[in-house]
Amino acid sequence: MRLTSVTVGCARPRELAEFYARLLGADVAEAEPRWALVRTPDGLAVNFELEREFTPPVWPSTRSGQNATQHLDIEVEDLEAATGHALACGAVLAPVQPQPGVRVLFDPDGHPFCLFT
Repeated sequence: MRLTSVTVGCARPRELAEFYARLLGADVAEAEPRWALVRTPDGLAVNFELEREFTPPVWPSTRSGQNATQHLDIEVEDLEAATGHALACGAVLAPVQPQPGVRVLFDPDGHPFCLFT
């Protein structure tokens, strides 16, 4: 077996793929109305798939919210510069930041992702 990609359920596959392509310096490799693919420069494939009843996750988790069950971790060399780049791409800084060497942000559909050194 060989893991080849990660698929993220979302409300707007193409727009979210375009966000992550800008963020990661990649291209949207394929896009259809219900599905889009970004292949990162190091070969990881991230798919974005339409979820008709998508509800943005709540992070940090709560008892009654739609909790994030997974997230993307993105290693960076300069945390402050990478955070600025992510914000310029359309991310939102999470109000809770759990540790010094990590920045938690939300993508345009509300999924949390982490930048870390």
